[in-house]
Amino acid sequence: MLSIAYPWLGLLLPLPLLVWWLAPARAERRAGVRVPFFARLASLTGQQPRAGVVVGRRGAGRTAVLVLAWLLAVAALVRPQWVEPPVHHDKPARDLLLLVDLSGSMDTEDFTDVAGKKVTRLAAVKQVLDDFLSRRKGDRVGVVVFGNAAFTLVPFTTDLDLTRKLLQEMQVGMAGPRTALGDAIGLGVTLFAHSAAPARTMIALTDGNDTGSQVPPAEAAGVAHDQRITVHTVAVGDPAAAGEDKLDEAALKDVARITGGGFYRALDREQLADIYRRLDAVEGHKVDTVSFQPRRELYWLPLLALAVVTMLGQALPLIRWPRAARKVPA
Repeated sequence: MLSIAYPWLGLLLPLPLLVWWLAPARAERRAGVRVPFFARLASLTGQQPRAGVVVGRRGAGRTAVLVLAWLLAVAALVRPQWVEPPVHHDKPARDLLLLVDLSGSMDTEDFTDVAGKKVTRLAAVKQVLDDFLSRRKGDRVGVVVFGNAAFTLVPFTTDLDLTRKLLQEMQVGMAGPRTALGDAIGLGVTLFAHSAAPARTMIALTDGNDTGSQVPPAEAAGVAHDQRITVHTVAVGDPAAAGEDKLDEAALKDVARITGGGFYRALDREQLADIYRRLDAVEGHKVDTVSFQPRRELYWLPLLALAVVTMLGQALPLIRWPRAARKVPA
């Protein structure tokens, strides 16, 4: 579809006529021959002579060239454009950050896989997260792993296939044997500082109590709440465990309550998978659809035509056209 960017510039079209009507004719001096009967010659032409001035007249062809050149110049000034069909682009409206505990207790084999075989807690988490991410099309997802400290495994990205591959590379103890949940939440808040998404969510998964954080989980959750970040907590493992492997469910519940998230407990793989299905329903996909119409500039076409017309207008009068030979009677 043809569109004009600056149609108001079309008001310039009658400008040459206004100049022709209102401005005086251009006068120029030329050498002449004095004759004693000049007054009689002037009266025969019907014009009023002025001393020392000759008003030149242009031919019809030259006038046509000037008019066409002005029309083409105005056509370029109004900036014609060809508008392409609309292009729709889905822009993620949610940033989702997964916090995964890689402490030593995640190597405990008290979960079963889909085939009924005993596997470690981390192996079960990998399977469930892989299925969870396969349904998160339209979201930006990041992954933070934590042990003695928290580290960014995957920054926010829409490349969920890459995220799933990197999740399969996680190993128990790669971040240290302890559990620093508070630091992981704090790192997540830092990552969200560069996020422009209107919906921001963390899902923290751990199987032990916080034993190594510089910032307590409750304080980190307060900062997340101030930044409009929702934190869901998932407790994995046996709540009756003792020592460093003991689950601090009270702390996880506090984190969820402070940020407006939910607390979930998973004693086996089936419960863990069910939790992520519920989170998938709670944290529904949000996508902003952005539409725009590409435009191709066409102003160069009248400019090209203008250049051709002006060059031809200057060149044609210089061409000496061959005259037809007249037959001379014998």
